[in-house]
Amino acid sequence: MTIPYGRQLIDDDDVRAVCDVLRSDWLTTGPTVGRFESAVADYASAKHAVAVSSGTAALHAAMHAAGIGPGDEVIVPSLTFLATSNAVLYCGGRPVFADVDRGTLVVDPESVLRALTPKTKAIVGVDYAGHPCDWDALASIAKERGILLIDDACHALGAEYKGKRVGALADMTILSFHPVKHITTGEGGMVLADDAALADRVRRFRNHGVDTDQRQRAERGTFHYEMVDLGFNYRLSDIGCALGLSQLRKLPAWLARRNAIARAYDEAFASGPIRPLERAPAIAHAYHLYVVRTGARRDALFRELRAADIGVNVHYMPVHMHAYYRRTLGTERGLCPVAEAAYDEVLSLPMYAGMTDDDVTHVVDRIRRLTSEG
Repeated sequence: MTIPYGRQLIDDDDVRAVCDVLRSDWLTTGPTVGRFESAVADYASAKHAVAVSSGTAALHAAMHAAGIGPGDEVIVPSLTFLATSNAVLYCGGRPVFADVDRGTLVVDPESVLRALTPKTKAIVGVDYAGHPCDWDALASIAKERGILLIDDACHALGAEYKGKRVGALADMTILSFHPVKHITTGEGGMVLADDAALADRVRRFRNHGVDTDQRQRAERGTFHYEMVDLGFNYRLSDIGCALGLSQLRKLPAWLARRNAIARAYDEAFASGPIRPLERAPAIAHAYHLYVVRTGARRDALFRELRAADIGVNVHYMPVHMHAYYRRTLGTERGLCPVAEAAYDEVLSLPMYAGMTDDDVTHVVDRIRRLTSEG
């Protein structure tokens, strides 16, 4: 049986929660959406939460709420999933790539400083693999220049930075509820914010830019609505939110399990050719991913482990190296050398709450055997 790099964990409570909604009057834009938003906001210490159809939709909505448009620049780390940067392009802005810290692979504040221009309108930090960024440094940069700070925390639900939970560290925080993330709604995402005006812009954007939704009009006994922004259909259904609510109750136990798996990997690879990423002090890691450095053997090790039904993966090719970005923005290798060097050697090992101790032992034993043979 294949051990994947990540997967969802669904139990009978989740199934019952979804079935309850399927038997209700509201399948979408109903009361369960609001309950899920409130529960996540409370968990993350945020004042406002807006559920949307995916993490990518959340990023796009946040860029819209930030007012990104033609002529604006947004600094993003190059070592991230494409959606972080694509969302800037969707709004007509230009992503400017910053490099990452050598030890943790989160964005390097010094590289952010070098990327600033008079056109910079926002900075995005990515909590890579579940490790929070240096938010004090990023907040200082953003505050000094009066620009928005956005936390792409799609890897980091439940992570903490200096005692503050992700969700309370930036002007807007982005979450993903894809099946490989900490909790799932099937597909889904969320924008967290303390500023009511930002949250309202996101809320309209997810519903075609319309000023009210169907449930609000039903409660008010009116048919009238107006489109005040140009938006999209980025709504998340009550079905997905029921699953998310059920999953959220189990998040603390699942985070503890992910950290236990990480400790087992840390101990197993404390010495030798496989090296875990560094971990900054005063953070609580969420371990969406467990990433190791493999040296020059990465590609061979990837093939050998996949052949052994161990679903390792690589996160990520730096965004600026993708063909579309090279063609349209003229970016090339050499722009972010730390991210590029990391891409050549990183490997993501299986990491999900449903992994058993035997699964972890099997992964470790196979890697040790392959690396000793090499």
